[in-house]
Amino acid sequence: MHIRSMNSRLLLPVILFLMIWIYSCSEGDDPTGGEHTHYELSVIDYFKEIALGMEFGNASEVTRKWDSEMKLFIGGEPVADLFDELEEIKDEINDLATDGFRIEIVDDTAQANYYIYFGGKGNYANIYPAESNLVNSNWGLFYIYWNSANHIYSGHMYVDIERANLIEQKHLLREELTQSLGLAKDSPMYIESIFQSAWTKTNEYAQIDKELIRLLYHPLMTAGLNSIQVDQLLKEIIATDH
Repeated sequence: MHIRSMNSRLLLPVILFLMIWIYSCSEGDDPTGGEHTHYELSVIDYFKEIALGMEFGNASEVTRKWDSEMKLFIGGEPVADLFDELEEIKDEINDLATDGFRIEIVDDTAQANYYIYFGGKGNYANIYPAESNLVNSNWGLFYIYWNSANHIYSGHMYVDIERANLIEQKHLLREELTQSLGLAKDSPMYIESIFQSAWTKTNEYAQIDKELIRLLYHPLMTAGLNSIQVDQLLKEIIATDH
């Protein structure tokens, strides 16, 4: 009995340590040693899903973002409701960006670096023939240009107002413009997300969409980061912002 009693006393601290360690692993959502919540880790995963690379083509899977103001010129035949929706989207993005990035709507094409066309697929394809093979199967498209530093400097998009109704037009406007920020991919992960790959008519950002915009246009976020680099930086940004 005495020997067993001694062994029990020796094992007790070890058992308590193991219990504490197991509890810590179950409470913390990052078993690698971080202190990030499950939601924060899901934001990081979704960021890497959406912000690295492009939906079409073979662009490298790195971060891309504007390092200058995005100045929009509107073409085609938009109705007043689309102008109002664009103003709302612009204001939401500007509120989320904290690195100096801004979206501005301009009346002079000479000042613009981004063109939004509201109209039919045929007219858009006439303006941008390189995308004529995509307009038949897409009611909305965007195209962006970036330099060797992976900074986006111009682009264009269209919303098909002939095939899509007004609710769908608003959805397409929000989705294509937001993806032109550098959040260029779709995903099936979140049905409520503006980046949902299935067809939806979402006309507002999910909370996780707002997080992605905020993180891409955070002062510490840079262009040209691969998956490993951006994973570490995002963890640092999230930890710093707490």
